[in-house]
Amino acid sequence: MPAMLTYQEALDFLYSFVDYGATRAARYSAQVFDLSRMTALLALMGEPQTTYPCLHLAGTKGKGSVAAMCASALTAAGYRTGFYTSPHLQDFCERIQINGALIPPQAVAARVDGLRPLAARVPGITHWELVTALAFEYLARENVDVAVIEVGLGGRLDSTNVITPLASVITSLSYDHTYLLGNTLAEIAGEKAGIIKPGAPVVTAPQKDEALEVLVRVAQERGAPLTLVGRDWLYRPVVHSLESQTFELWSADEERQLNALRASGHTVDWKPTRLEIPLLGAHQVENAAVAVAALNALRQRGLPLSPDAIREGLRTAHWPGRFEILRRAPFVVADGAHNRDSAQKLAVALDDYFPGRRVVMIFGASSDKDIDGMFAELLPRAAQVIITQAVQPRAVDPEELLNHAASYRREGLTLEAVAPVSQALERAIQLSAPDDVILACGSLFVAAEVRAAHERVTSRQ
Repeated sequence: MPAMLTYQEALDFLYSFVDYGATRAARYSAQVFDLSRMTALLALMGEPQTTYPCLHLAGTKGKGSVAAMCASALTAAGYRTGFYTSPHLQDFCERIQINGALIPPQAVAARVDGLRPLAARVPGITHWELVTALAFEYLARENVDVAVIEVGLGGRLDSTNVITPLASVITSLSYDHTYLLGNTLAEIAGEKAGIIKPGAPVVTAPQKDEALEVLVRVAQERGAPLTLVGRDWLYRPVVHSLESQTFELWSADEERQLNALRASGHTVDWKPTRLEIPLLGAHQVENAAVAVAALNALRQRGLPLSPDAIREGLRTAHWPGRFEILRRAPFVVADGAHNRDSAQKLAVALDDYFPGRRVVMIFGASSDKDIDGMFAELLPRAAQVIITQAVQPRAVDPEELLNHAASYRREGLTLEAVAPVSQALERAIQLSAPDDVILACGSLFVAAEVRAAHERVTSRQ
């Protein structure tokens, strides 16, 4: 009997298959993204995805944060909670977790070893389909009570869209992967709405009208009760620090009842629920509100969840690489913002948490991203920009990025190119005073390499 694969051999096998997320497929179409392959593979595996209830999440921005908060709350409630996410920051094993523990490398090797003969029986099977099947099977073998499943790309034709979830979630929609998903918010919303299942409730973040109209229409067509955060659940930030932030949350039903009591002359002694999250930035308050609404939808579908479990799960949620403060004096902040909308939110967070501080920016991006849009949002806040390049196939050459950035040059802004990312971080630290902020952004891959470089430096100290 042949020896089992090593972990690296297992990864090499997975990456030997076509990855349409890393190549510019012509369209997000059934000719390229075909769920029949995924369905066929899962049938050969015994339908592992049917053995546990799921929460399914799609969206342009925030879906990872919402998913992480939901998984944390379910774990705090005592459930054995599976979590499937992508991409990873530093290690493939981050993609598949149970109660916050990463899948062991030897388990990846074992699952891939079992997948190899099945993959050979499904012509055209892709990297993403194999990884998703691996996740579904691992979570089934480990007898999870519930799983939080994040869409990889789009929704309608994503490899995860073979599940029938207890509830679906669609987070903030904006322009990303437009060459695949469409050039309008309505087209993008149509793809994301593909995860809405007949009769299963759907929770959505606040959306622009063009996107919301599509989500409402699809939910009505499929008989899926829709909860809109900002309308059905209301929230407001209270206070934030460099460690956490606090916000208040209440339902529109509560507000209507209170208003009726007050209108009839009653004195009402009421305060909204106050919650704390370690994730920073005003956009994370919105994400947390979406997470609570999603958890409430699960509770309404028969999954017991106490307010204390939700409170504790949010308080202890962990989602690195999103406005993550890695060090102080100077501050080093890693953020995976990679489109114009997320860059705008990052600029707001920068002013909220570090008003008036000098910013040295480390920036790298992938070729399919709105580079000019990100520069328009972020470069006005920077004093020094260090262009770099992450180790990944779609990363733009630093000289090309430098040419893009040159059109945004202004008095007081200096630009230079330094690669690899680890050397860009060293250069940024050299250029920074103790009170300055080094911001690594433009790509989740850049954020990940800055985190890794920082960890190496810290481990030597």
